[in-house]
Amino acid sequence: MIRVAICGTGTMGSLVLSMIEAQADMQPVGMVEPMAPAGEGVTEFLDHAGTEYPVYSNPAACFEATHPDVVIDFTNAAFTPALVEAALAHGVRPVIGTSGVDAATLAKLRDGSAAAGRGAVWAANFAIGAVLQMHMASIAARFFEAAEIIELHHDAKVDSPSGTALATAQVMRAARGSDFNMNVPTLEHVEGARGAQFGGIPLHSVRLPGFVASQEVIFGGLGQTLVLRHDTTGREAFMPGVIIAVREVMNRTALVEGLGALIGLE
Repeated sequence: MIRVAICGTGTMGSLVLSMIEAQADMQPVGMVEPMAPAGEGVTEFLDHAGTEYPVYSNPAACFEATHPDVVIDFTNAAFTPALVEAALAHGVRPVIGTSGVDAATLAKLRDGSAAAGRGAVWAANFAIGAVLQMHMASIAARFFEAAEIIELHHDAKVDSPSGTALATAQVMRAARGSDFNMNVPTLEHVEGARGAQFGGIPLHSVRLPGFVASQEVIFGGLGQTLVLRHDTTGREAFMPGVIIAVREVMNRTALVEGLGALIGLE
């Protein structure tokens, strides 16, 4: 039985909790809520599907009291460094899908996991379709001179570009081995109209009500274009990937970056 702590008690946290409750080999043991009143112990109880779970504001207090094997985090990048520090100190394996986690936090998790010989997972996206899109984009990158990425998310998303868009651009640039050819306008009526860019790939962020998460990767060549699009219409799309990660992290001895490595794409 894999003992699981969950960070966040909002929509995503509740969805993750329901998913963990439904698994025969997993047991939820507690919740961490960064927005809960500060304190070292239990701040409240969450009643979910007829079961009460203790909710902590401090991840270290949660880990000391509930002894989880794995902690799942889909909260906020500002909270992730504290979570990583507590997880490394208490021997808990993190599965992190929070967007915008900085390089220093990932480096600490990478080094700490390797030193302890204990698994961890960080992924820009846990939707299987999004991971397949990134993989196919890395293949196509070798055959096209130019590409652009448009990512579309709900209007409450706090970061831009999305972690998935940036990770997609990174794997495309790495597969190509050089920057893409990017049109640079000689006349720009509004500054920034061509978007941000990474490795010669313009990145465009759309934030509107009605979206969950969508991404288009557009390749252009002589007489042809190739469009790879993935749409997430509900947060349930992330759950199969999270389940894979929770099971796989128990068998790993270092940080795994990206879901692709867990499903045979890398």
